[in-house]
Amino acid sequence: MSGAFGRVLVVDDSEVIRQLIRVNLELEGFQVVTAADGAECLEVVRRVRPDVVTLDVVMPRLDGLRTAARLRALPETCRLPIAIVSACTPADLDRGASVGVDGYLAKPFDPADLVALVRRLMALSDGENGAREGFAYGFGDAAAGFRSRRTGRNGPGGQYS
Repeated sequence: MSGAFGRVLVVDDSEVIRQLIRVNLELEGFQVVTAADGAECLEVVRRVRPDVVTLDVVMPRLDGLRTAARLRALPETCRLPIAIVSACTPADLDRGASVGVDGYLAKPFDPADLVALVRRLMALSDGENGAREGFAYGFGDAAAGFRSRRTGRNGPGGQYS
């Protein structure tokens, strides 16, 4: 694992959001690298080899869902934990699940929820024998919990939209 607690690639077309996410994750000991859109993400991911990627959905050049699909299609990034951090619609959640996104966090978000999501995704990248268990965050706050893609069951307090 890279960095103190791991390396996170944050992809968002808003510089303010990128900086907000960066500061919150760096305060928790993560190393953070940023990209402004999906096309830049694909370039950066090869150079920095992140442990986790967070993607906005609506971005210029290459949106987050198409970026996730491309990351899943590449052998070197097919198991890379990916989260959507965006103002997600139910359709975005369905499309994200279809391309293998591991987690979701709705904007606006509580920084504690962001950190919790990244920590869960770091655990995915550290899984034994390459086993991955996906988590999908709903539209709520810290009490939203998670839902396992593998079992379809909600975690503690889980609400899944």
